[in-house]
This record gives sequence, C-alpha cells and structure tokens, in this order.
Amino acid sequence: MIRACIFDLDGVVVYTDHFHFLAWKSLSDAHGWRFSESLNNRLRGVSRLDSLQIILDENGVILTAEEKTILANRKNDEYRELLGTIDESSLVPGAIPFITGLRTRGIRIGLGSSSKNADTVLSALGITGLFDAIVTGNDIEFSKPHPQIFQVAARRLDVTPSECVVFEDAESGIEAALAAGMVAVGFGDETALGNAHLVVGDYADVDVESLFARNSSNATNSPS
Repeated sequence: MIRACIFDLDGVVVYTDHFHFLAWKSLSDAHGWRFSESLNNRLRGVSRLDSLQIILDENGVILTAEEKTILANRKNDEYRELLGTIDESSLVPGAIPFITGLRTRGIRIGLGSSSKNADTVLSALGITGLFDAIVTGNDIEFSKPHPQIFQVAARRLDVTPSECVVFEDAESGIEAALAAGMVAVGFGDETALGNAHLVVGDYADVDVESLFARNSSNATNSPS
C-alpha cells in the first residue's frame, strides 16, 4: 500500500517557471541566442547544465566545459535574484492543503527536485517543514529521467519504491518515477504526460482513496 508521496517542486508545489524563463531569456538575449516559451518548456525537470546544453544545441553553439559552467552560474545568479520577489502567490493552488491532508493521514511526504535552489524556495515560502525528506540537485549525481532522485527520497523516507506516489509535471520526471518503480501522477497536460499512471489538472481532481488503494503491481504495470 502507499505509504509516501514525493513531490517535484517547480510546477507542482510552486510556480517558478517564469523566474527560470526570465533568467534564461536574459542570458540568451545577451548572446543573441533564440529562446522561446516552447524551448523553456523543454527545460522543465532538467538540470541547469543540461538545460544550457539544450539552448546551445538549439542555436548551434559549441562551448568549452569551463564556458558552460560560467554561463550556467551566471543564469543561476540572476534566477536567485529573481527569487527575492517570490511570495505566496507563487504557490500552486491547493498544493499546501493537499499535502497537509496527506500528513494527517500518516502519509510521509518527500520532495524530489532537480533544482539546486529548492531549499531557498522552500525557506522563502516558509514550507520546509511540510516535508519529511528533501532531495535536491545538490544531493544527486544523475538528473531526471534517471530515477536516482526518487530512489534517494524513498530511502530517506524509509519506504520502498513500490510504496511511493510521485507527483510530477515534466515528462522527464514521469520517466524517472516509472524507472524507480513508483506510481506516477502527472500534474498538468495529459498529452505531454501520457505515460503517467494518472494525469490530473489540479489537486481537486485527485481521488485520494483510489490512489492509495494502489499497490506495487500498479506501480510496475503499464499505465492505464
């Protein structure tokens, strides 16, 4: 039976996509690179350096590893500055009540975010205490779609992967959850998250009783 829920951060608990977009757009504009909302969507759930590589590939640009690191750090500095304006209006509607409700049921709550700034976001919003275990990009070697981040979260929550439900809004995150042997709930557009066991538009769409009735065989079978 399900004993834990692991949440991605961006787009699932907090909306920070706009801050990422502004920071990447600023960097791209400074170098004359094309950068659009659709390209930004491809960066969701992807590490900073991998995101930069996607932008470089899109623009046919080749840089050294050192140059990439400098630019990735420059983007992060601007992103962190933008985070100074984050407030409760950036919270995904219904996220906090939903997580609080899970906790009252004895469900353990984890965070699995590839962002290395996740702790900063949680602290700024005063919601760090909602999570029993927090795994960020600082804790892993491999980014999503590799399952490492969710595997680490399960260990820290003291549960098995088959006892976990993952809430994700990115295709790479859904792939990571499935690779970890967990129930995957897509949060957002079904056309982009069709491999998930369940796709919901918002937290009001989640049938908690049905979700928690799933067992390990549900997590490893093909999504329905």
